[in-house]
Amino acid sequence: MNSDAGCEITADELATQYGVVPDDGVDDTAGLQNAIDYIKANCSPSASYTKLSRITLPVGVINVSHQIYVDADYLVIRGSGADPDTGTAIHFAPDANTRYDTITADGTDWDQDAMTSGSASGGWIWPGRALFRVQSRAINSAYATEYAAAPANRKDLFEGTVNVHWKVGVKLRDKPGDTGFAARTGDTKVYLATNASLTNLKVGGYVNIRAANSVKFYESMNATGTQWPLLNLHMRQQIFTITAVDSTNKTITVDKPLEYDVPVTSISDGSAQIAGTTFDSKASPLVDPILGVGFENFYLTQDEPNLKRSDATHNYGNMDPAGAMNGILFKWAVNGWVHGIHTEMTGSHPIVTEEAKNLTITGNYLDGAWNKGKGGRGYFRGSRVWDSVYAGNISRNLRHFTFQWSASGNVAIGNDLDSDLNLHGGYERNNLFELNTVHVPYAHRSANCTVNCGEEGGGGTDDSDWYPIWWAAGQKAVKWSGSSGYRNVFFNNTMTKRLDNDVAGPIVTFYSEPHRIFEFGWDGTAFHHLDVGGTPISDWAHNETNNYSTDITGTSHGVYDTMTDPGSSLFLNTVPTP
Repeated sequence: MNSDAGCEITADELATQYGVVPDDGVDDTAGLQNAIDYIKANCSPSASYTKLSRITLPVGVINVSHQIYVDADYLVIRGSGADPDTGTAIHFAPDANTRYDTITADGTDWDQDAMTSGSASGGWIWPGRALFRVQSRAINSAYATEYAAAPANRKDLFEGTVNVHWKVGVKLRDKPGDTGFAARTGDTKVYLATNASLTNLKVGGYVNIRAANSVKFYESMNATGTQWPLLNLHMRQQIFTITAVDSTNKTITVDKPLEYDVPVTSISDGSAQIAGTTFDSKASPLVDPILGVGFENFYLTQDEPNLKRSDATHNYGNMDPAGAMNGILFKWAVNGWVHGIHTEMTGSHPIVTEEAKNLTITGNYLDGAWNKGKGGRGYFRGSRVWDSVYAGNISRNLRHFTFQWSASGNVAIGNDLDSDLNLHGGYERNNLFELNTVHVPYAHRSANCTVNCGEEGGGGTDDSDWYPIWWAAGQKAVKWSGSSGYRNVFFNNTMTKRLDNDVAGPIVTFYSEPHRIFEFGWDGTAFHHLDVGGTPISDWAHNETNNYSTDITGTSHGVYDTMTDPGSSLFLNTVPTP
């Protein structure tokens, strides 16, 4: 079981020592969790990126009934093949303590606010439960008593709270000579409050620099003046590696330049309060990040015996809101990967992130979800993810492929999708989409829905077509976040949209000109909201085919496309021959 190369639990050992026996119809959840816990306790402390531990899953069906935490650093969970007939097939059937027991009054979606225990609510486990959850289980000491008192179906609300920003985040102070701002775009040094605790801020550790929303920030995104409230939260975020800590001057230095200004508070940039409150920006350490976890070479699905898969195809609603479980989730995780996985009909997102960095999501086949409707379900979802690569994946029958909620520095390359590349809002920026093949059928559209229809933020359907690109306008996306950010780049993609339901009907190409670089949300020097004739669009819907290029007067309309590159890729030095 142990070796110089790292610990290994073989498929035979998984059966004999942990009771994970394929094809026996018995719940294998506890056995898998116990195997992971053994690795965590006995192997992870001495493991590394060059000394990985491994759990090998057997050929056959493995039955799982509740969420499995994969919180053992430097662990690979490797199946014996992703073909469900000849390899490892994980069947997830969420039990009563896992399925959501709080549903909105209209029956359409999981009600996070109603899921409470003590001071905790369902939002603490956003983006929801999963089959595999790559996240710390450590509990902030302030919640120990509440955790002990919580029932079985609420204990996970407190797990991972060792990392939550409202407990461990450090307040900031003015940068010398720059009143109101702790750092600016391009800086690497961040000024902490003079009474800041440095206990969890260490060289080599990870920190999320979280900038408070302000009225002026919302205004810059054309996201004010709607029926939707402005919110006190941190839309601008990014995880960095700490390279220096100055305990005397109370500063930290991070490994790369900041991509946004960091006001000390929500009013320190001269804005009025939002909802009568002053909200602090934070330097929030990842106290217990999960490092070096990978998943390889298996099949997973969520069993829904009362539903038919055929009813889910191009049905952008929630067929079982209480069962909207995710497949693989990375939260407060760094340097992880998913490779060679085949998902079929997950409860919601097959692969999803929330505060993760340096991931490689490659060579996976993701097919379908039972819930693709209200609340934003059924995405191939990259949220609050940074410096990661999504390459060579095939996505079918999902709602969107998204970068959202401040996602930055990511590359989506060589993927094959039948849904849109979606800049979903929340100031995502500096992402590259290239060499992707996106063929969007007519049936891929918001109104194609039979039950529990709608979108993220709680809105309803609309009558638009979903084109191969979706861009979040401020007036629209303020429902759930804000507009897309700057310099999201599209290059050498092959993208089409079928415009009617006739199989012989028109197909249009979309932003597919070879070698031209399309930079969305950019005017050559700064962020520029997409506009028509100088007026910012209120919604991408019905504005997809407008010309946002720089016009003959040199005026930008939000897509900077004056540059070309003779190569096939902006990311790769050499593009492999198919």
